[in-house]
Amino acid sequence: MATNITFHPGSVSSEERVGLLKQKGVTIWLTGLSASGKSTIACALEQHLLHLNKFTYRLDGDNVRFGLNKDLGFDERSRNENIRRIGEVSKLFADSCCVTITAFISPYRVDRDFARQIHNQGSLPFVEVFVDAPLNVVEQRDPKGLYKKARAGEIKDFTGISAPYEAPENPEIHINTADTDVTESVRIITEYLISKGYIS
Repeated sequence: MATNITFHPGSVSSEERVGLLKQKGVTIWLTGLSASGKSTIACALEQHLLHLNKFTYRLDGDNVRFGLNKDLGFDERSRNENIRRIGEVSKLFADSCCVTITAFISPYRVDRDFARQIHNQGSLPFVEVFVDAPLNVVEQRDPKGLYKKARAGEIKDFTGISAPYEAPENPEIHINTADTDVTESVRIITEYLISKGYIS
């Protein structure tokens, strides 16, 4: 890290920003296996919250790799860096009072814990949502054909097959998409945000 830099605070306090925008910033971190339903839920939740006139933005795993993280691969070190960057970006969005929705496999607990820690350091809420589905269910869905390729050895380091997924131990929200549809998932997350006073 460079040593010749100085943090430059803005002229707007966090309290003033919250008062002007009439909402608090929060990061909703969706984690789970590929095809568990993270992106589907994230899209529906973003749409729902925007229709409630909430300042909301979605950061999706594949989409971010087209730009910010296009220099990263899928080995463990690259995955760590992928999530580190997203943790920092989502923190900035939350600091702007945005309801930030992230949809990333984020397979390692240490990386998710880092994202939570930097939010906590900035007194910003971090809501981990475990989008859970059994391996046999996600393999049946497999909309991109990735599990089939991984099983055939065409994809290395594929989470759930040849690379580990470390499930959250104490997520704020646990949704099993094998028996919970998208509408109900959005309702569960929205009601949680309301109950915590993040949105009204």
